Amino acid sequence: MMDSKKEREQEADHEKVTAVLLKSRTGEFDLESILFLKLRNLGICDLGCIGECINLERLDLSGNGITNLAPLASLRLLAVLSLSANRIANLEPLRSCESLQNLNVAGNIIPSIENLHCLVSLRKLENVRLKDNTHNYTNPVCRNLSYRCAVLEMFPNIKVLDGERVVGRGSDLYQLCKDIDDTIKGSYKNGQLIERIDCKPWVEDTYWEIKRSNNAIIDEAYKQFNDVLHECRLLNNRATHVISQTERSMSLKKQPKQYAI
Repeated sequence: MMDSKKEREQEADHEKVTAVLLKSRTGEFDLESILFLKLRNLGICDLGCIGECINLERLDLSGNGITNLAPLASLRLLAVLSLSANRIANLEPLRSCESLQNLNVAGNIIPSIENLHCLVSLRKLENVRLKDNTHNYTNPVCRNLSYRCAVLEMFPNIKVLDGERVVGRGSDLYQLCKDIDDTIKGSYKNGQLIERIDCKPWVEDTYWEIKRSNNAIIDEAYKQFNDVLHECRLLNNRATHVISQTERSMSLKKQPKQYAI
């Protein structure tokens, strides 16, 4: 009986962010000394005292059951925040996170464009992710046909949306990926592969080289870049499979029919 009671108490503590949890995860004695915090996949539903980490700069709360972001309102120095794969519909408390640059809320239940208006005052916000094709995360708002244009109009300072660099250096990479996809779709006519001659490389050999950096924001960009590369590889594998099937089908059609005597 005592053991089951103790287990219930431990489970309850696990669902709520407590000072004990924060100190044990970071090794810091003072909550105000915590700068980076990773609390992924812990079954957290209540953010508890996380708002006392007032100097927090980078926070990962992905893969939990969070619905209420109110305790985050006091984190005015927070620059990078991941809330993917939770149950969040209201982003209003993030209005006070004036230093926020990178926000990932893919895999939640944000219903409409109107629910994003509270973030307009965040002038430093440059990177927003509401859907993640790599992990199949999205939000109801992403079903809106004008979603992308509306978000870019609402946040003119955004450089990266849903992992795609929309302005500045690197935006040509994503345009390249779209061109590749369009080319693959246009490589078939009436179910037959169109042969193309004089094919040249899309980019130079050194185009894909990555230079590492100690900057947290740039490291996040590298992670997103690698996600895009992963999607490109999946696309390439799918295209190779389709081409192989088409060529096999065409070769079977060209074989003369044989009749048993």
